[in-house]
Amino acid sequence: MLKKSILTCSFLVLLVAGIASPPFPGLMNSTSHYRPMAQPTPQLVTFLKVWGFLKYFHPTIAQGHIDWDETFLKGIQDIQKFNNKAEINNYYKDLIASLGPVPKCRNYKIQNPDLKVYQADMGWLTDTTQFDTEVKSKLHYIAENPYQKEHYYVGKSKGVGNPIFKNEKVYKDSIYPSQAMRLLTLARYWNMVNYYFPYRYQTNQNWLDVLTEMTPKFMHAADTTAYHLAIQELTVKVDDSHAKFNTPYTSRYFGINWPPFKYEIIDQKAVVTGYYNDSLSQAHNIQIGDVIEELNGKPIQTHLLEIGKYIGASNNSVKNRDAHTILFHSNQTQVTISVERNGKRFKNTIPQIPFSKLGYQWGQDNPTDTIKLIADNIGYVHMGNLTIKQVPQLIQKLKHTQAIIFDVRNYPKSTLYHLANFLNPKPLPFVKFTETDPRKPGTFKFKKYQLYAGKNNKDYYRGKVILLANEYTQSHAEFTLMALQTAPNVTLIGSQTSGADGNVSLITLPGNYSTYITGLGVFYPDGRPTQKIGILPDIVVKPSIQGIREGRDEVLEKAIAFINNTQGVLDVSNMHFVKSPCNLFELGYTISKSKRLPYFPIDDIGIQPDYFFDEKVPDYEWVSYINDILNGNYNPKYL
Repeated sequence: MLKKSILTCSFLVLLVAGIASPPFPGLMNSTSHYRPMAQPTPQLVTFLKVWGFLKYFHPTIAQGHIDWDETFLKGIQDIQKFNNKAEINNYYKDLIASLGPVPKCRNYKIQNPDLKVYQADMGWLTDTTQFDTEVKSKLHYIAENPYQKEHYYVGKSKGVGNPIFKNEKVYKDSIYPSQAMRLLTLARYWNMVNYYFPYRYQTNQNWLDVLTEMTPKFMHAADTTAYHLAIQELTVKVDDSHAKFNTPYTSRYFGINWPPFKYEIIDQKAVVTGYYNDSLSQAHNIQIGDVIEELNGKPIQTHLLEIGKYIGASNNSVKNRDAHTILFHSNQTQVTISVERNGKRFKNTIPQIPFSKLGYQWGQDNPTDTIKLIADNIGYVHMGNLTIKQVPQLIQKLKHTQAIIFDVRNYPKSTLYHLANFLNPKPLPFVKFTETDPRKPGTFKFKKYQLYAGKNNKDYYRGKVILLANEYTQSHAEFTLMALQTAPNVTLIGSQTSGADGNVSLITLPGNYSTYITGLGVFYPDGRPTQKIGILPDIVVKPSIQGIREGRDEVLEKAIAFINNTQGVLDVSNMHFVKSPCNLFELGYTISKSKRLPYFPIDDIGIQPDYFFDEKVPDYEWVSYINDILNGNYNPKYL
């Protein structure tokens, strides 16, 4: 994303170990006589937090001198024996004492102490219901004197700064581990996110509450599938489009059979947009543009609400995008759907078969054009196909065009800096980052530098620059948009992007399962965030059901219309502003004649609307009427 050495990724599917049949293989000796707990207790939840806190703060553990997983598995047994607060606090005192002294940090200073949102919530360290005064004092001292050298369990990627979690035991034989090992999985993941996820403060649910909610689900997971679903639900709670989790067990749970068609979620309904197998789809009366309102008698909206907790996403646009990983999957050979087609509704039974038998290769429908001229003097570039070697060809072919449309509804190939050198008259900052502060786990700080796009170039591109984006614009694609937005006369058209812009960090869990989190905070130079929000378009355009039925690319159409209809821009550089007498606002007036290019005067006249209409428009038609105007389908009777 940033340099050649940086990992770039779109949403990632994790690596999975093979399925093993034995239910309890490879458990550690310390858990061989483990007695499972019936219900979670506040003391148990606190132990999960204390264990993670000491793991990342205490120097003895940070140097790798102790098998800290083993301590966890033994501690889970010990915690059951205590009947009161005094016994539990004595346990913590003995545990901390056994770890040895904690040197005081000299000249220690927390970075950005005012940026509370970038710091972990450590208020639980002072919980008087769990800790006595002595334990609170010991924990506070450790928090104020964290280990300052290279950490055994976590590092930083060279030249980038996102965390690298290392030296974690994989327990690859623990497909369905003991309750203690399942809780280790929860504690490992929760604490990694708590101290090293740069967007922890943006999660929809308070991260401390997540631990309380998920503890009983990990404790009572009855089998491998339930355990893996608990992990999947946990990863979804980080609200990060990079955080995906899938195993053969979860795939079987949701169903290994697929429908023969593609679809998009529009207005909480599934709209057929293409085929995985066209002959099979057509044989069962499935047409592009069909609106599927129900699946097996249940509204699609209800299905989406039920499966949402298993779909990792930064925003709802991505939840809908990735619904195809679960919705319409089943272990049956057919399902029943309710379809709306051109105003008529009917039931249909569709086949379900394994994806491998559909005869479809991912990417086979992707556009093959990379650089082309469309609509006379307008250039079009498919950023998912464009390579760095092709950029000189692009410049030669499109440098004199009226406008260039850069389609970023895909995953670009690291061409952003080369394109910015062509588009920009000078280098401009486009991004800054937050990264974990290794001296203080749970704290993030802005890096000292910003990245720039462009170079000093008198022969920069003079035409309009149009960027296209949607929910498939993720990670490096969003980063590319940020760089290209520095170009003069640039407009972004489309819909909300994925909201997962930043290098990823790998998390390995017991059973040798893997998932990811965004590991680097990405912000505009003025501090505006991109995570969850995404890169917001200047003009919002989304595919419509009618457009899908007609085979139109409405986002591209809007871009072309915008290029052809924009006459120029208003120069407001000749405005003079003075404070109002009440000092509540500013007054502005022109100090020279102004025109809306190329020739329309604006002084005395004002900025004229493109459409005039009055009270002839009924109140109940205003919203739909304006929407029609924006989409070029206005009713002339009201003009």
